[in-house]
Amino acid sequence: MDTSHLTQHVGTAGAVFASVFVVATTTMRTMIPLRVFAILTNIVLIATAIPSRNYLVILVQLLVMVLNTYRLHQMLQLVRDVKRSVSSDLSMEWLKPFMTERRCATGEVLFYKDEKADSMYYIVSGRYRLVESGIELPVGAIVGELGMLSPSNLRTQTLECIEGGVILSVSYAQVEQLYVQNPAFGFYFLRLSSARLFENIDTLEQQLASALAAAKPA
Repeated sequence: MDTSHLTQHVGTAGAVFASVFVVATTTMRTMIPLRVFAILTNIVLIATAIPSRNYLVILVQLLVMVLNTYRLHQMLQLVRDVKRSVSSDLSMEWLKPFMTERRCATGEVLFYKDEKADSMYYIVSGRYRLVESGIELPVGAIVGELGMLSPSNLRTQTLECIEGGVILSVSYAQVEQLYVQNPAFGFYFLRLSSARLFENIDTLEQQLASALAAAKPA
């Protein structure tokens, strides 16, 4: 039985479907639907390459599909972790896979007030203090994110290491890339940053109240 015509028609149909998927991806503004359409394109190209036994195309598309599937899973997991963090303890554990480890020595200044800000930090171990306000940050805290939200991108305080430890850093460029890939990430990040800001305000108000109470004559 001559299957050459069938193979040719299947190949043509596959090329048309793949072209439709490619055009559709150009209309996608966020990464999740883009990855879904890319996976569909991979499947169509694999299906059309099977009748012609084009093993090179099949192998390449399988590899690309695995990569697209992994990236899709990574982005969906990021969104789930951020949502869970917002609704629970405001942990920033979900950001760890995108961060770089850095060891800090006692007395080291990570950044100074009014200098240009380009990254934020997650405290893994050690002790750190915001010099101007005197606030000591616990393990698990994130610091430096407010510089990203300010119009001038300047540090609002100086951060000093008062006991050696390890921090994780992530650049604002990486955070912006995550936002571009998935705007939902930006929304939840903004909520987390706002919560951190209110926590700092509450701490400063408590310190001010304590100072005023101590200054009152007996």
